[in-house]
Amino acid sequence: MKRTLIALSAMLAAGAALAEFPEKPVTIVVPFAAGGPTDKVARDLGEVLRKGLNNQTVLIENVGGAGGTLGAAKVAKANPDGYTLLLHHIGMATAPALYRNLPYKVLDDFEYLGMVNDVPMTLIGRPSLPANNYAELAKWLEANKGKVNLANAGLGAASHLCGLLFQQSVKIDMTTVPYKGTAPAMTDILGGQVDIMCDQTTNTSGQIAAGKVKAYAVTTMKPLSTPALAKLPTLDSQGLKGFNVSIWHALYAPKGTPKAIVDQVNAALRNALKDPEFIKRQEALGAEVVTDNRVNPADHKKFVEAEIAKWGPAIKAAGQYAD
Repeated sequence: MKRTLIALSAMLAAGAALAEFPEKPVTIVVPFAAGGPTDKVARDLGEVLRKGLNNQTVLIENVGGAGGTLGAAKVAKANPDGYTLLLHHIGMATAPALYRNLPYKVLDDFEYLGMVNDVPMTLIGRPSLPANNYAELAKWLEANKGKVNLANAGLGAASHLCGLLFQQSVKIDMTTVPYKGTAPAMTDILGGQVDIMCDQTTNTSGQIAAGKVKAYAVTTMKPLSTPALAKLPTLDSQGLKGFNVSIWHALYAPKGTPKAIVDQVNAALRNALKDPEFIKRQEALGAEVVTDNRVNPADHKKFVEAEIAKWGPAIKAAGQYAD
């Protein structure tokens, strides 16, 4: 009898939470600076996600620093009531290998809500770089060993991870130049202060289309269909066999968020991923909206577990850590 009453009480509480949620604006924490690739995805998502959240306002809060770990830590410690969510990229899976003293447990301190998109990467160079295609770039890199500056948006950023694998693949050590975000890194690429960068299409497609940077390749196994990037060959087709890096984004809530709320946010996310305007905006940036089972919370978590297993050895082999 006691168990029955407890179960009934839990069901009533869950039902009440679902009926009342949300009664106020929902905040999506982006663990990177405003204007960067992840910020763009979050703002586009927030506009359509609200339709499944009683049309409540969805606010974007940028909490940058420490490769995305400060923002993620804030959400991990937030009240598990559904009003504070996290939009993070592949850094969610690479942080355990990159940071010795990570202030949260990736697989234990969050409720997984579903994947959002897959974002290819592009290899770009400063406009004054003498190489005009990847074959010429490869020769230039070989001739300038020890002199090449490789920009990234900071330890753990997508550009850092892609650059790390690129260095390992071409077997050429480069001087890594970390920035406090994607925007300042791109500024210095445009200004010629650094040589090359491997970054998400959400950040590079506009610059490539405008002819403001040298574009050498995409990091997927197949060429992209986006007009601005369709002519770019893959690194795999140009000698770096098997080179395949895509940066994904996904949504999380603090551990302990009621299942009724998790289910409601997941339903809102599913609807958002079918929104024609959202799909159009993502495709314009070279991103592909997730349509497979990774939109399910359980499959989302399994995918992240596999990504942790994939990236951990590569990061440890490079010996790049942060306290």
